[in-house]
Amino acid sequence: MSSSVSQYYKDKYKPSVGPEELEEPLYDPDLLKKLDWSKTTHMKNGVTSSTPGDGLLVRPLCKGDYNKGFLQLLSQLTKVGDISRESFEERFEQMKACRDHYYVTVIEDTDKGEIVGSATLACELKFIRGCTKRGRLEDVVVNNEYRGKQLGKLIVSTITLLAKEVGCYKIGLDCKDEMKPFYSSIGYCSEKGNDNTMIIRF
Repeated sequence: MSSSVSQYYKDKYKPSVGPEELEEPLYDPDLLKKLDWSKTTHMKNGVTSSTPGDGLLVRPLCKGDYNKGFLQLLSQLTKVGDISRESFEERFEQMKACRDHYYVTVIEDTDKGEIVGSATLACELKFIRGCTKRGRLEDVVVNNEYRGKQLGKLIVSTITLLAKEVGCYKIGLDCKDEMKPFYSSIGYCSEKGNDNTMIIRF
């Protein structure tokens, strides 16, 4: 871990989640500090990834989140299965080794030490458009008890801005009909010929 990332972690992620190797983030957290929220109009009361609200922290997934309810949160979205710590850490390392491809981002309730929101940016490398990248928004979930706090819009907007920051020419997602108004309110549009695929182009 670079010294800047290590210092950022020491400053922001307290209390410690355990041994230092468990605190290693999936991607450089400095990327989140670079996001440009100046043109985002759908968030109220100045909520951004840097100012998510009292007791909340937006950050990359870390190994220690195995003990902070990350998998239990995902189970509110879909079937997860019985995943051991060893399997979780192995998959974490596999994703981290695919540099610049996986950006699993979480919202932590720091008072409870619990992960209450999460979404993933998965980047596909392309030959088109000058060897650019295409982003996919996946696995969006917010703890049922935290609904109504803008956390859904916050995590989706964070991933969207992150896609732009890392050089994607567009980001897309597949969603059910009932979720289309939500994503439309954030700026996503249905892709021509496939109403359930929604995109934002940068």
